[in-house]
Amino acid sequence: MQQVVPDVYTFTGLLAGRVYLLQDADGLTLVDTSISNAGSKILAQLKAAGHSPTDVKRILITHAHPDHVGSLPVVQQATGAEVWCHALERPVVEGKMPIPGRPGRITMPKTMLKPTPVSRTVEDGEVLPILGGLQVVATPGHAPGHVSYWQPEHRLLIVGDVIFYLLNRMTLPFALFTADMDENKRSVKKLAALQPDILLFGHGKPIVGQASAVLTAFVQRLGL
Repeated sequence: MQQVVPDVYTFTGLLAGRVYLLQDADGLTLVDTSISNAGSKILAQLKAAGHSPTDVKRILITHAHPDHVGSLPVVQQATGAEVWCHALERPVVEGKMPIPGRPGRITMPKTMLKPTPVSRTVEDGEVLPILGGLQVVATPGHAPGHVSYWQPEHRLLIVGDVIFYLLNRMTLPFALFTADMDENKRSVKKLAALQPDILLFGHGKPIVGQASAVLTAFVQRLGL
């Protein structure tokens, strides 16, 4: 793992889908779990950092796509952690419905996830007892129940797949895997209004310091 800022870490060596660790006095929180073969790497890096699996108390899900919840069954079983996600993502996480595609578009075969029980659903504006108050921000578009997580005191924003940051350039998520791109663009604008200083992406390296300027330029480039 690598420290992003105090009490916030990112796992290394994962092929797709970043995983973050948030550290509190009452235990650890993971944000997402990467692809299906990442579980052993996540658990090994926790051990190398001096943590036991049961130190993980919660797993926050930004959205139920395979590159973000692929290792959720393995990690949840090893840690016993509660899984928290938006209500619209819950049936996908629990294997009760396939991952939604774009309406009216010919889609790839419906993908069902290996089920993992969800302990709690979260909603827009809710403040979670993590990092001194982590606010849920509804950011639909890439997935119907996609959420981001905002720590206002530190101006830290975890954006999931609302925005990619590849090769030092912000982009929209891949259209093929995005349920509603127009809705996603509105979510980008919503996040920009928060004026974050630190941005943590599902794909791409974090931006630590003056992230708002980069995000504002991206919004302007999109014409939003």
